[in-house]
Amino acid sequence: MNFERARATDAASRRLLVIADSDSYVKWGAALASKLPPRWHVELVVLASPVQPSPTQLAHALAGTRFSPRRTRVLHLDDLDGLLDVLDPHAVLLSLRGPFVRVVAPRIERRRDRPVLVSGFPGLTIPAVPKAVIYREQTDLIVLHSRREVREFRANAAELGLGMTFALATLPFLASADAAGPAASSGSDIVFATQAKVPAERSDRVHLLAALAELARRQPDRRVVVKVRARRGEAQTHAETFDYADLMAEVDPPDNLVIEDGPMAEKLARAGALVTVSSTAALEAIALGLPTLLVDDYGVSPAMINTVFEGSGLLGSTRELVEGRFGAADAAWLADNYFHPAQADDWVRRLESLAEAREIVPLRPLVRRRDLSGGRLRVAFERRRMLGEHDRSMLGALAWGVGVPARGVVRRARRLRSRLVGGAERVAARPAVPAAASVDGRGVQADVTEVGLRVPVQ
Repeated sequence: MNFERARATDAASRRLLVIADSDSYVKWGAALASKLPPRWHVELVVLASPVQPSPTQLAHALAGTRFSPRRTRVLHLDDLDGLLDVLDPHAVLLSLRGPFVRVVAPRIERRRDRPVLVSGFPGLTIPAVPKAVIYREQTDLIVLHSRREVREFRANAAELGLGMTFALATLPFLASADAAGPAASSGSDIVFATQAKVPAERSDRVHLLAALAELARRQPDRRVVVKVRARRGEAQTHAETFDYADLMAEVDPPDNLVIEDGPMAEKLARAGALVTVSSTAALEAIALGLPTLLVDDYGVSPAMINTVFEGSGLLGSTRELVEGRFGAADAAWLADNYFHPAQADDWVRRLESLAEAREIVPLRPLVRRRDLSGGRLRVAFERRRMLGEHDRSMLGALAWGVGVPARGVVRRARRLRSRLVGGAERVAARPAVPAAASVDGRGVQADVTEVGLRVPVQ
């Protein structure tokens, strides 16, 4: 990357640095930055952390963007200041998980003549949880992807007393940016977009695989593709406890039920339908005009990350999946959720306004107002939590030694409370998989397991 040459370009140009961590945030940050006008010179780096993508994941995440793996550096957090000195960006896109934004933003915010700080989300953020706003309180602009998200995040910020600015952008990896007409797609594969977090229980995953296996048996002329985010041993944005590849043998899979990784766009290009529990891939499928199904056997709740699809007309059971009953989304739902007209996007205009204002007067200080207890030890703990073995600080090691046991006690108490609440509220059994398939592959229907009421990190 030739940062000196970037600084020497015409004065009318702008410089943006994208700082990313996990595969999904690399994909989002690269795709969003690729939508900027040509006057923006953009560079991308990946921070060294336990979730940094493998070379294969990086190539998949950057596919279709203006970036290449060869020109993408992996950077240690301690080397970030030197990079900022060289590049001197007008803006920095913190394409990071919320807790990592909280670690990185302060060290950029305190710089003299600091750049504009931008953050956002790579996927579904409904319901908009207050913590997602708190993590990003030291940023100038938060990019969201639907009118509904903007409303809910503004309401959260107002309730928290945080004066934050939100901007609207069409999800950058959607094939169609305008709700007036989805892009055309053709293919015969039925793609199942997996997720690391949901469904969380092993029995639920086997149950879902059993339904996919039965679908494959009923439609032997079509491939049913279990599209995974990572190969065994590769990191993801969220940790996955039960790998689908390890569970496949339990459902006696037919030959046309296969597991594949790779860019989602490539899988959808060969697809005739998509099924998922709550993946953003559903939006990519809708944009391509593909029939879609969101499996709701395991509940519709914040824990399942699927409440945003209520009213979409796409929720259905594994029985409908086995029968091949996929659907199209409701038009009113589309307009409020991710498929607004392209002219409604305002993120570029807001970003450029902030960059122009910065050239007249320094940007306002961004002060952390929430979660201040613990002082320097808390900050060191948060850094260690995100960097893992890449944290070089002695204070981080000390904070980790003190904080992990205390955090474990709190989490166990929360899990116990969650299970008590969940056990009382979730009593409806899921549908059985029809015909030859069964949940455990041996003709035995597994018990319904409660889902903990835990909201994913945003």
